Formats: sequence, C-alpha cells, structure tokens
Amino acid sequence: MSQPQKGVCAEPNLHAQYLLFNVVDDDLAAIRTKLAACLDIFDYYEDEHYEAMVSGVIGIGSNFWSEIYPSSRPAGLSPFPDMQCEDRCAPVMLADIFIQIRADRLDICHEMGIKIVDMLKIHTEMVEQVRAFRYLDGRDLTGYVITDDNPRGMKKFDIAVLDNEDKEFVGGSYLHIQRYRHDMNRWNALSESRQEKVMGRTREHNLPVVDSGLSSHAFRTKVTGPEGEYPVLLNQSMPYGNMSVQGLYFVSCAREPMSFKNYLHSRIYGDQHGHYDRLLDYTNAETGAAFFAPSINFIRKQSEFVD
Repeated sequence: MSQPQKGVCAEPNLHAQYLLFNVVDDDLAAIRTKLAACLDIFDYYEDEHYEAMVSGVIGIGSNFWSEIYPSSRPAGLSPFPDMQCEDRCAPVMLADIFIQIRADRLDICHEMGIKIVDMLKIHTEMVEQVRAFRYLDGRDLTGYVITDDNPRGMKKFDIAVLDNEDKEFVGGSYLHIQRYRHDMNRWNALSESRQEKVMGRTREHNLPVVDSGLSSHAFRTKVTGPEGEYPVLLNQSMPYGNMSVQGLYFVSCAREPMSFKNYLHSRIYGDQHGHYDRLLDYTNAETGAAFFAPSINFIRKQSEFVD
C-alpha cells in the first residue's frame, strides 16, 4: 500500500519551516533523486530525535508536475484558484516545490532546512522561506483558535489522503498554501465582543457565538462536501511573525481539490446576499499556490527513472 508522507496528517507541532523553490536546472533526474533524498533527511531526524515529533511534506507545484513527472498526473491537480471580489483576493505565487518541516524543536527545524536548501541549491532558487510557531494553545495571533474543527485520529486520513479514486496516486494529498498578513492595529482596535462576532466564536472558550450571522469566519469556513460531510479538508496552518509583521501561514490538505476551492469561494465571494468572511477585512492573503504531495512510494519509485 502507498504510504502517505508523514507530515500530511501529523499532529500539531511547536515549530514549522516552510520552503518554496523554483527549479532553474534541466537535470530533472537529479531533482527527482534529491526529492527522494529529502525523505531520507526526514527519516534520519525522526529517528535521531524521536522526542521532537519530526515530520515533513514535499509538494510538487501544479505548473511543474508535468515537467518532473511527465508520465502521469493526478486527476484533480490544477492551478491555484485566482479569486478576487472587491478588495478581497487570493493572489497566486508560482512555485515548483514546497517543503514543510515541522518539529517540537526549533533547532531541528533549522538544521533540516539548512541541509535541504544546501542539497537543492544547485538546481533551484529560493522563492520564500517562512518560520512559523504554535501560539498559546493552538491560536492564531488574532487570539482565536485556528483549527477547532480538524478531524482527529484516523479520520484525518479519510479527509486528507487519496484512497482509490485515483489509483496511481493513492496515498497522495492535494495541498494548498496561502500566507496571510494580519492588520493587527485594526484588529486590536475592535472590542472583544466585536471580534467574537467577526470570528463567530468566543475568544476564551472557543464556543459558538449564536448571533454572529452569515458573515462570521466560523460560518463561512464551514464548507461541506456533496453528501453533507464535514469537515472536507485538514487545516495544518500555523502563525508566523516578528515584532512588525504578523500573520497566518495557511496549509490545507485534502483528498480532492474542490474542497479548498469551495472553502476559498465561500470566504471571498460568500453568498448572493453579500455575506463574505468578515475576517478578510483585517487580514490579506499575499501568496497562494497549489501542490500535490505524492506518496512516499511514488517519490522513491520515480527517483529511479533516468530521462
């Protein structure tokens, strides 16, 4: 059976390192080999520092997939959905490779990142690097819980990992990322009661706010599947920032890409009555990209082929 990459359904960690690359070299066989070597780096640090709960994910960009793996393509892999409505938008940033490193030790995240960047530097250029962290008890820097409705246990695999719908890519996951930047001055100027109506949840206990309406973040992100199933994606997001810039690095994993597209549409466009996600009045997406995270077996098998 094809084994999913361990980072797709990993439990929450204290630290994360996100790396985005564009390929600048034509030696695709070497790149395939080095992607498999990234899995070896993940395995080494997981074994050497088991207490750190190390995990990693390699995602291949929708625009780059057919170059590096030309023989076949995941059925639903498509470009990031470029959406805009009034001043709300989901901008696209092209990137060929996405690597997520997570652990409960910052030094391990850093060391793994250094080794991966050094290994890929001949073939790639860095597009972006972002270091994220767990904030308080799993909250965004807005002060509210990020992933209160994430599935637990084996249910994560049912939501995030392909089973039999695309047999060659069993064990893979459709992955979407966005880097949001918060306007913390505007957000902090709101009263707590107003913040709670925007979020649709209470700040302290994460309970539903009954009268928050159809424009609350909680309502607009509660997207269901064709049979009414919920949730339909696994949210692996974490906050990032320093003393001047704060935001959320959004990462979602799903067994089919429409889950994220519907989620994003609900937030940006909302419904026909103008009910969009009011949290977008206080945060803006600055990047967006679509990837597929193939199974470990797929990455290792493809590394054996020579162009």
